[in-house]
Amino acid sequence: MDKRQAYPSDLTDDEWQIIARLVPRVKPGGRRAEHTRREIVNAIFYVLRTGCQWPMLPHDYPPWKTVYTYFRNWRKDGSWARIHEALRKKVRRAAGRQPSASAAILDSQTVKTTEKGGRAASMAPRKSPAEKGIF
Repeated sequence: MDKRQAYPSDLTDDEWQIIARLVPRVKPGGRRAEHTRREIVNAIFYVLRTGCQWPMLPHDYPPWKTVYTYFRNWRKDGSWARIHEALRKKVRRAAGRQPSASAAILDSQTVKTTEKGGRAASMAPRKSPAEKGIF
Protein backbone atom coordinates (compact mmCIF):
# COMPACT_ATOMS: atom_id res chain seq x y z
CA MET A 1 0.00 0.00 0.00
CA ASP A 2 1.31 3.43 -0.89
CA LYS A 3 2.05 5.83 1.92
CA ARG A 4 -0.80 8.30 2.09
CA GLN A 5 -0.63 11.95 3.11
CA ALA A 6 -1.17 12.34 6.86
CA TYR A 7 -4.32 13.84 8.35
CA PRO A 8 -4.09 16.12 11.41
CA SER A 9 -5.81 13.41 13.48
CA ASP A 10 -3.15 10.78 12.66
CA LEU A 11 -0.81 9.63 15.39
CA THR A 12 2.77 10.82 15.24
CA ASP A 13 5.52 8.19 15.40
CA ASP A 14 6.12 9.07 19.07
CA GLU A 15 2.41 8.80 19.91
CA TRP A 16 2.16 5.46 18.13
CA GLN A 17 5.16 4.15 20.08
CA ILE A 18 3.30 4.94 23.30
CA ILE A 19 0.10 3.08 22.44
CA ALA A 20 1.31 0.39 20.01
CA ARG A 21 1.75 -2.19 22.77
CA LEU A 22 -1.74 -1.39 24.13
CA VAL A 23 -3.60 -1.98 20.86
CA PRO A 24 -4.83 -5.59 20.52
CA ARG A 25 -2.68 -7.72 18.26
CA VAL A 26 -3.87 -9.87 15.38
CA LYS A 27 -5.36 -13.07 16.79
CA PRO A 28 -3.26 -16.18 16.08
CA GLY A 29 -4.66 -18.75 13.71
CA GLY A 30 -6.77 -16.29 11.74
CA ARG A 31 -6.11 -14.87 8.36
CA ARG A 32 -3.38 -12.28 7.86
CA ALA A 33 -4.38 -8.71 8.68
CA GLU A 34 -4.97 -6.68 5.55
CA HIS A 35 -4.47 -3.32 7.33
CA THR A 36 -1.99 -2.27 9.98
CA ARG A 37 -3.23 -1.60 13.48
CA ARG A 38 -1.86 1.92 13.21
CA GLU A 39 -4.02 2.65 10.14
CA ILE A 40 -7.08 1.26 11.93
CA VAL A 41 -6.39 3.48 14.96
CA ASN A 42 -5.73 6.51 12.73
CA ALA A 43 -9.06 5.95 10.96
CA ILE A 44 -10.90 5.65 14.30
CA PHE A 45 -9.26 8.86 15.53
CA TYR A 46 -10.27 10.60 12.29
CA VAL A 47 -13.94 9.77 12.92
CA LEU A 48 -13.69 10.76 16.58
CA ARG A 49 -11.88 14.05 15.89
CA THR A 50 -13.97 15.15 12.91
CA GLY A 51 -17.34 13.79 13.98
CA CYS A 52 -18.02 12.39 10.52
CA GLN A 53 -20.24 9.35 10.05
CA TRP A 54 -18.45 6.03 9.62
CA PRO A 55 -19.44 5.69 5.93
CA MET A 56 -17.92 9.12 5.24
CA LEU A 57 -14.44 7.99 6.27
CA PRO A 58 -11.99 9.08 3.54
CA HIS A 59 -11.16 6.38 1.01
CA ASP A 60 -7.45 6.39 1.73
CA TYR A 61 -8.15 4.79 5.13
CA PRO A 62 -9.18 1.14 5.40
CA PRO A 63 -12.86 0.46 4.56
CA TRP A 64 -15.21 2.04 7.08
CA LYS A 65 -16.94 -1.25 7.95
CA THR A 66 -13.57 -2.77 8.84
CA VAL A 67 -12.63 0.24 10.97
CA TYR A 68 -16.01 0.30 12.72
CA THR A 69 -15.82 -3.43 13.45
CA TYR A 70 -12.45 -2.97 15.18
CA PHE A 71 -13.76 0.05 17.08
CA ARG A 72 -16.83 -1.88 18.26
CA ASN A 73 -14.91 -5.05 19.16
CA TRP A 74 -12.26 -3.15 21.10
CA ARG A 75 -14.99 -1.27 22.96
CA LYS A 76 -16.77 -4.52 23.84
CA ASP A 77 -13.62 -6.36 24.97
CA GLY A 78 -12.42 -3.44 27.13
CA SER A 79 -9.41 -2.52 25.00
CA TRP A 80 -10.32 1.18 24.86
CA ALA A 81 -10.80 1.28 28.64
CA ARG A 82 -7.37 -0.32 29.14
CA ILE A 83 -5.73 2.13 26.72
CA HIS A 84 -7.40 5.05 28.47
CA GLU A 85 -6.35 3.81 31.91
CA ALA A 86 -2.72 3.33 30.83
CA LEU A 87 -2.54 6.76 29.19
CA ARG A 88 -4.22 8.44 32.16
CA LYS A 89 -1.63 6.96 34.52
CA LYS A 90 1.21 8.00 32.19
CA VAL A 91 -0.09 11.59 32.00
CA ARG A 92 -0.50 11.78 35.79
CA ARG A 93 3.06 10.51 36.36
CA ALA A 94 4.43 13.00 33.82
CA ALA A 95 2.67 15.75 35.78
CA GLY A 96 4.35 14.57 39.00
CA ARG A 97 1.16 13.08 40.43
CA GLN A 98 0.26 9.65 41.74
CA PRO A 99 -0.89 7.27 38.96
CA SER A 100 -4.34 6.95 40.54
CA ALA A 101 -6.43 9.74 41.98
CA SER A 102 -6.63 9.81 45.77
CA ALA A 103 -9.75 11.98 45.94
CA ALA A 104 -12.84 12.69 43.91
CA ILE A 105 -15.29 15.54 43.68
CA LEU A 106 -18.93 14.70 43.27
CA ASP A 107 -21.48 17.30 42.32
CA SER A 108 -25.14 16.65 42.90
CA GLN A 109 -28.01 18.96 42.19
CA THR A 110 -31.62 18.43 43.11
CA VAL A 111 -34.33 20.50 41.53
CA LYS A 112 -37.59 20.56 43.41
CA THR A 113 -40.48 21.14 41.05
CA THR A 114 -43.46 20.75 43.35
CA GLU A 115 -44.68 18.95 46.43
CA LYS A 116 -46.52 16.46 44.24
CA GLY A 117 -44.56 13.92 42.26
CA GLY A 118 -44.98 11.97 39.06
CA ARG A 119 -47.94 12.58 36.75
CA ALA A 120 -49.73 14.85 39.23
CA ALA A 121 -46.80 17.29 39.16
CA SER A 122 -46.84 17.67 35.39
CA MET A 123 -50.53 17.38 34.49
CA ALA A 124 -53.32 19.82 35.16
CA PRO A 125 -56.10 18.25 37.24
CA ARG A 126 -58.98 16.93 35.15
CA LYS A 127 -62.33 18.62 35.46
CA SER A 128 -65.43 16.53 35.92
CA PRO A 129 -68.25 16.81 33.37
CA ALA A 130 -70.19 18.93 35.89
CA GLU A 131 -67.24 21.32 36.27
CA LYS A 132 -67.05 21.61 32.47
CA GLY A 133 -70.73 22.64 32.41
CA ILE A 134 -71.86 19.58 30.51
CA PHE A 135 -74.46 18.58 33.14
